[in-house]
Amino acid sequence: MTQPLLVIDGDSFAHRAYHALPKTIRRKGNKGAGAIVGFANFLLRLHEDEQPRAVLVGWDTLGVPTHRQKLFEGYQAGRSFDDELIEQLEVLPQLVTACGFANAKAPGFEADDFLAAAVAREERRQRPVIVASGDRDAYQLASELTAILQPIRAGEMARIGPAEVRARYGVDPKQVPDFIALRGDPSDKIPGAKGIGPVGAANLLRRYGTLEAALQSGRFPAQANALRLYRDIATMDASAPLPALRNQNPKWAEGAKLAGDWKLERLAGRLRELGGGQAGQW
Repeated sequence: MTQPLLVIDGDSFAHRAYHALPKTIRRKGNKGAGAIVGFANFLLRLHEDEQPRAVLVGWDTLGVPTHRQKLFEGYQAGRSFDDELIEQLEVLPQLVTACGFANAKAPGFEADDFLAAAVAREERRQRPVIVASGDRDAYQLASELTAILQPIRAGEMARIGPAEVRARYGVDPKQVPDFIALRGDPSDKIPGAKGIGPVGAANLLRRYGTLEAALQSGRFPAQANALRLYRDIATMDASAPLPALRNQNPKWAEGAKLAGDWKLERLAGRLRELGGGQAGQW
């Protein structure tokens, strides 16, 4: 059986870790480390559970407008992050690289876009993918080859395929951007169609198949352009640039060296144990 590519929404898991772990976790220079340690724990657990052929972590580029923000000024309006979280997000790719894995980050793109690009590349080759993300927008990527891992509670992960998307949303994965456009998404500040909730959105898509077909039939004439814009915003951009995704051998000892340099001794010890204590690789 072909080993899957593991693709991780780095920002999603770093944010979860930052808010879940005590701010008293510090690293060298008395800098914050909760997001780093929590993300590393996610990464190591996912790698152990899934045994992937390679790992790719996608990241947002903070401080630079994305193409979605340029299209729709209200997109994700009002979001703000603690300075300590932003600083950890900047250095986390160093840990990913040290462990022998790949990062994807580019101005104008979001982490989601790299997930979509990686899935598209792997599926063209008929290879399996595991996508780890806390964002339900990723449901649009579910297929017979691609499963979504979504954290739910107490470290538990739900595995989402097409059947689970249909059970949860009442639509097929490929309809998820249309569903979001109609229903709206408060977390991203997408308003949706007036008076339409999740049940109404699913019913419309079961009847018409696509948002465009519903609009062509005369539904929502005053909102048609806005709804098309919301659909485009909710659609992950599979054109995002990717690094090479060749098979990887984890470099746990290199990761341990970096964690040790940061004075994160517990994390360094865990990585050294995974690396077999081969200090010579440092």
